[in-house]
Amino acid sequence: MQIPVAQPGKTRIGWIGTGVMGRWMCQHAMTSGYSATVYNRSADKAQPLVDAGAKLADSPKAVAEQADIVFAIVGFPKDVREVFLGADGALAGAKPGTVLVDMTTSEPSLAKEIYEAAKAKGVAALDAPVSGGDVGAKNAALSIMIGGDKEVVDAVQPVFACMGKTIVHQGAPGAGQHTKMVNQILISSNMIAVCEGLLYGYKAGLDLETVFKSVSVGAAGSKALEVLGPRMLARNFEPGFYVEHFIKDMGIALAEAEKMNLSLPGLGLAKQLYEAVRAQGYGRKGTHALLMALETLNGIKR
Repeated sequence: MQIPVAQPGKTRIGWIGTGVMGRWMCQHAMTSGYSATVYNRSADKAQPLVDAGAKLADSPKAVAEQADIVFAIVGFPKDVREVFLGADGALAGAKPGTVLVDMTTSEPSLAKEIYEAAKAKGVAALDAPVSGGDVGAKNAALSIMIGGDKEVVDAVQPVFACMGKTIVHQGAPGAGQHTKMVNQILISSNMIAVCEGLLYGYKAGLDLETVFKSVSVGAAGSKALEVLGPRMLARNFEPGFYVEHFIKDMGIALAEAEKMNLSLPGLGLAKQLYEAVRAQGYGRKGTHALLMALETLNGIKR
């Protein structure tokens, strides 16, 4: 399939899902010169992009009818299925030669299904989940992990470059999603350690700001500590990435691991702890809200 390389001022993009991350990712592409048609279930969340010059569509299908490359970043696999494969989904409105790009963290098997359904219609499809959270999205510094045909990846590359700094083609359809599972597994146990370390410091009576200066730059340093540590110290648990979405990701990873006869006890523990976070009413908070759940577990009131 011959897909022309994306060009600002010429290639039209579509964007489905303008939430915490999608809004910024689309805005960076628009700032770089790509015209955009956008859709979000809650239209008010798309207003900043409309104010910046985007057209507002009333369905994913309508987005695809007015775009050469359609990006989506939504919540759950069921949402991915609906916005791409549903009766009013993007594939229904896509003409031959259109490219569909799912940037949601979703199931590798669904990525393959979308790829095959698109191919049957002469449409290309990529799975391209991202890592970096709201900070990475705002700063156009995301890591983008891509599955699909290389020539399609190359064609979309100029738009990816508007959103991220690390853009890697991982392999065949579904490979992007599998790579994102590796990413989420790495994060899961690290988040436990970050929260437990800060909780220990608090219980020991230390000045956590001072502790942070010492531990964030040595071998114990991590991106989670660097980005989310200050938010925890400030008691700011607003989402860069929702707890409920992280639980979804860990569930996908555990299901994929089971298919491979792979035991991942650390991931299993992390998911159970995050289930406790959600049960305590923090499902729409950021992943660092794990700290509050551990405080409750230890009878600490702050």
